[in-house]
Amino acid sequence: MRVVFLENVPQVANAGDIKEVADGYGRNYLIPQRLAKAATAAALKEIAAQHKSMGEKAAKVEADAAGLAKQLEGASVTITAKVGVQGRLYGSVTNQQVAAELEKLTGKAIDRRRVLLHNPIRSLGAYPVEVHLSPNLNATVTVNVTGIEA
Repeated sequence: MRVVFLENVPQVANAGDIKEVADGYGRNYLIPQRLAKAATAAALKEIAAQHKSMGEKAAKVEADAAGLAKQLEGASVTITAKVGVQGRLYGSVTNQQVAAELEKLTGKAIDRRRVLLHNPIRSLGAYPVEVHLSPNLNATVTVNVTGIEA
């Protein structure tokens, strides 16, 4: 039985794949669980249309990410934090703070999980920080940490 997979099935197929499976497996498990449907001409046409729209959407997202990367590359943001006597911060600079400053700089929403801090920032200075914009596109920004006495 040929089926079109609607969901990822581990060690079997990914969503959108067309595969030949055992009749009982397809009829008794995949189709009732809505993991796949029979590979009819209409289903194949629908999957082709979905692939086309997903490709266009991915290209648009990639273009937006490239524009944002161009805007962010080499950019610098300043974060002010409370410091103690020896110049150490009370707490640390978080990826949420960096994302908020980048959002102010660019005017576009940047998810805090996209800001990659390899080590916590706990002292004054300038630090390179990576921003993951798409699966194959990163931008590096400089975070300057300045202090105010508490």
